[in-house]
Amino acid sequence: MADMTPFLRKPIVPTVTAALLALSCFPARAAMQAATSVDPDVAAAAGTSAVASGSFMWDLIAVVVPLLLVIAGLFAVLFFARRRYKLTGRDAALSIVQVLPVGPRERVVVLKTRADRVFAIGVGAQSLNLLAELDAADIAVDTGKPEI
Repeated sequence: MADMTPFLRKPIVPTVTAALLALSCFPARAAMQAATSVDPDVAAAAGTSAVASGSFMWDLIAVVVPLLLVIAGLFAVLFFARRRYKLTGRDAALSIVQVLPVGPRERVVVLKTRADRVFAIGVGAQSLNLLAELDAADIAVDTGKPEI
């Protein structure tokens, strides 16, 4: 199987923009109208009624289907990128709760584990230090409702 690294390193925005531009320039409606429309004078002389051009549903389908295909393609690229490069998701062993900058290159990072243990880590330019193990109540989110 070919390596996907060069493909994933390319910016995807120009590719998606070009695809959407190509789909929007597709002359489907003009071709359909030219093929199905009849001049009313010619139709009256021939004794037939004018054929109606495409309906609203076909126009809607012509827009929605390519849009859904592009969105599905983006989700597929995201899925395979996460799988290939082991990007984190909801089931990650560690998650960052908060990052607090304390200097130009120093930060305090609060990490939470799957077992609901919370750590404060000092991150510097050349080192990492465990500052404290916090209680889960220390980082609990305030709901903003006053107690009466």
